[in-house]
Order: sequence, then C-alpha cells, then structure tokens
Amino acid sequence: MSAKDSADVDAVARVGLEKLGYKQEMARSRGLVHILFTVGSTIQLAIMAVPYGLAAPIATSLIGGGPAVMIWGWILVSVLTQTLALSLAEICSKYPTSAGAYYWCYRLASPRTRVLASWINGWLTVVGVWTIALSVTFGTAQLIVAGAGIYHPDWNATAWETYLIFLGVTAAASLFCLFFNKHLPTVDIICACWTFLGIIVILICVSIKAAAGRHSISYALGHFDPSYSGWTPGWSFFIGLLPDSELNNVLAYTYSAIGMITNMAEEVHNPSEILPKAITWSIPIGALSGVVFLLPILFTLPDVATLLQVSSGQPIGLMFTLIMGSRAGGFGLWFIIFGIGMFCAISISCAASRATWAFARDKAIPFHRSFSKISPYLDDVPVNALLLSTVIQVLLGLIYLGSTAAFNAFVGVAVMCLGASYAMPVAMSLMNARQDMHDAPFNLGRFGTAINTIAVLWIMFAMVLFSMPAVIPVTRVSMNYASVVFVGFGVISAVWYLINGRLHYTGPSIPEKSTDSAESNRSTSPLRM
Repeated sequence: MSAKDSADVDAVARVGLEKLGYKQEMARSRGLVHILFTVGSTIQLAIMAVPYGLAAPIATSLIGGGPAVMIWGWILVSVLTQTLALSLAEICSKYPTSAGAYYWCYRLASPRTRVLASWINGWLTVVGVWTIALSVTFGTAQLIVAGAGIYHPDWNATAWETYLIFLGVTAAASLFCLFFNKHLPTVDIICACWTFLGIIVILICVSIKAAAGRHSISYALGHFDPSYSGWTPGWSFFIGLLPDSELNNVLAYTYSAIGMITNMAEEVHNPSEILPKAITWSIPIGALSGVVFLLPILFTLPDVATLLQVSSGQPIGLMFTLIMGSRAGGFGLWFIIFGIGMFCAISISCAASRATWAFARDKAIPFHRSFSKISPYLDDVPVNALLLSTVIQVLLGLIYLGSTAAFNAFVGVAVMCLGASYAMPVAMSLMNARQDMHDAPFNLGRFGTAINTIAVLWIMFAMVLFSMPAVIPVTRVSMNYASVVFVGFGVISAVWYLINGRLHYTGPSIPEKSTDSAESNRSTSPLRM
C-alpha cells in the first residue's frame, strides 16, 4: 500500500471511529500481516505461537489420553473455535474499536440493560487479559526452569526462584513495550519467521533422530490411555484439552484469547476489512501449523510415564532431550519454544495494555483519567495502562509463593473470563435475530444463526470443562478452583458497580444518530436483551 493510499484509508478509518464514539489517539501502523501475527504471537491466533501453546500444556494431554487426544483434540478445538472466530469477525467488522466485546454488548443490548451488560463484559475482558498475560509470562518463566533442567536434572526450582524468573520475564516484556513500541510490527514479522523456521527445524530434527524410538501410525494417531487421569475414557479425552491446574501450564487454550486481536483495532489500517480477515484466517493457519508440529512428535514420543515423572511438571525439555538423544539437541529444540514464549510475553503485554486503556477511556476503571492517557513521548504508548496491567501480574504472581493451587485458579480463570466475554455479544446478536448484523461488512449470511449457536454452545461447554480437575481422586492441591475465582471476580465487579459504576459509568460514548440507527435495526427483533 502506497503512502497516499494508506493515508486515505486511515482517514476513512478515523471517520468511522468517530461514528463509533471515539477519536483517533493512536497511530495506525499495522496491516493484515502485522495484525495477524501481532496478537498471534500472544494468543496463538496463527502460526507464530502454536508450538508454544501446544508444547506448554503437553503434560495434560498425556494425562488425558496421549497421542489421540493431542492430535484429534487439536483438530476438534480448531473446528469449534472457527465458529467463534467467524462470529466475532462479523461483529468486529461493524464495530472495529479497541473497546472490543464490551462495546459490542453496549450496541447489541437493549437500552434498559446495555450499561450493565457492557460493565459486566468489560470487567470479564480486563480480568481475562490480565490473567492470561500472567499465564504467558509465568509460563515462560516455568519454561526457563524446564530448560535449566536439561543440564541440571537434579535442580528443583523453589517458589521464590520461579517467581524471580517470572519477574525477569515480565520486566523484559514490559520494557520492550514501553521503549520499542514502534518496532513491534517488525518484531512480530521476525517472530513469524522464527516460528515458521522453528517448526521446520523441529520437524526435520525429530523425524531424523528419533533416539527414543519410532511408533506406528496406529499409535501416533490412535493410541488412547486415560488411566493417568482417573476419569472415564470419554471425559478424559476432553480433560486432555485443558491445562492441568496442578502443572501450571502456560496457556489454557491455544485459541483462548482470540478476540484480543480487536484491542489493536485503532492501530490498524482499514480495520473493518483487516480485522475480520486476521481473526478468521488465524484459525486454519494455526490448525495446519499445529498438525505439522505435532505429527513428528507423536511418531517419536518417548515413554509417557517417564515424561510425567518430571518434578517440575513441565516435561518439554526432557521430551526433546530423549528424542534427540543428547542434551545439546534437546536444548536446541527447547530454545525454539522459549524464543516464541518471549515473543508471546511481549505481545500479550501490549494487547493487555490496550484493553486496559480502552476500558479506562470509558471511565470504568478507578482513576480512569490517569489510565486512559496516551504518552506523547513514547510512541503512542498507554504507559499508565501498561504499568497497571504489569503491576497486577506481579501482585497475582505473589500468590504462587503461598499456594500453587490458588495461583493456578487465577491462571485458569483467564479462559473462563475471556470465553464469557466473547459469548455475550454473540448470544445477544442471536437473541436480536441477528438484525444488527445485516449490514456488517463481513457477513455470515444464512449460515450466521447456525455458526453463532455452535460458538455459544462451545463456549458454555468449555467453561464447564475448565471448572473440572484434571485428575481424580481430587486432593486439596489438585482441585481446580477456577470457578471459585471466576465467581469471586464477578462478585467484586458487582460490588464495585453498586459503589461506583452505577454513578459514573454510562457506557461507551455513542453518537446519538448512531444509537438511533441501531435501535431502528432491532425494532423488528422477536427477542431483545
């Protein structure tokens, strides 16, 4: 795109943003490739971080059943998540703003409920992005512990040592976001290349070396052993899709934060066209790259019992070492995953700061005037919002020092919060008979109702799934407390609304003409929120 064309597109986007109720405050510097991989590195929207998202929770897949869970569970999740991606892409094409899901709820709900619905969704979103950012940075720290274990297998990191490594990862990611924001699009492309080449290197090395032996195609694609989980075979398969709350794995779902791409909407050229493409394309690209990453590992997988005996609960380092037949080889493959993890930490910090900034801009966060400011000195960085999300991560990380079970609940609740925040606008659109989506630039047409319904049902099922413990019988340590934390955050949000929100929060600032138009579109809807 030429400079003139880019300027023209940005001018149109600026006018469109004003119609949504906001003024342009950030520079639009990202195209389709940038945005596809910007948040892709963070939340596994595409090829970039799929190896990280699949490798980090591999222990849970092994507990849930092994190879069959890993490959067919991945394909199942990809297909079901595609319906959610299509549903969000459609809504996003009509309302392309960094406010994201809570703005959509405000526009799709009735005047009677829109403020409360927007408030609830907004807090689900910010809690979700804060805790999923925590899962990435802390998970990368645990990946470092796993890497050190390759050369020092007798070393068991204490809680304090793990926490200090986590602080280092968080500091590195935050400092990069503060001082190198204008270089992030380039970094995202570098990350894409790193990951693509990393997958190829892992494919070749693992396939050729196979020091732990090779398996038949029936084992690689069909072996299923649910005995480690204690659950019945059918439920054990689904349990294998989750992160083990006892193992502190990095990302609850490879696609868990797919909607966070919208938090970058006001930094994208032509967002009504680019964002829907980025959201929808990320799933098939990610699914294909995940299959390419998993297949060679499944054909050369070491003994499962040996992998599950790793004291740190993170067997990725040992797995690569056994497959390669040497510590140097295992460390080389581990380093590829670690590199992607660091890219994840940087990008998730960026996206989390944008979500925090957007919600503060609408006066929903305490001290919103401070957290909604954009720095004029650091390349359009919402410095205070970035610092807030970072401080919250650091404070939540302290919980790990007292109780790993409690800490894991905060990590697991990220998926529940984000999933609920995505399902709300899609469900509202369904209840309005999709009247608001008739003029969406990216329209699902006659398949919209079916796609939206599957997406909502999938999120509902996933939330139940994420409330379950990975293994039974359940102990105090292995219990999954994510549902308790989820309800707790809901209560805190409700109390804060009664104390402050109902007096000061009025929802996103919507031009009156735009609001009237939206109400007209819903006037014939048989069901209204």
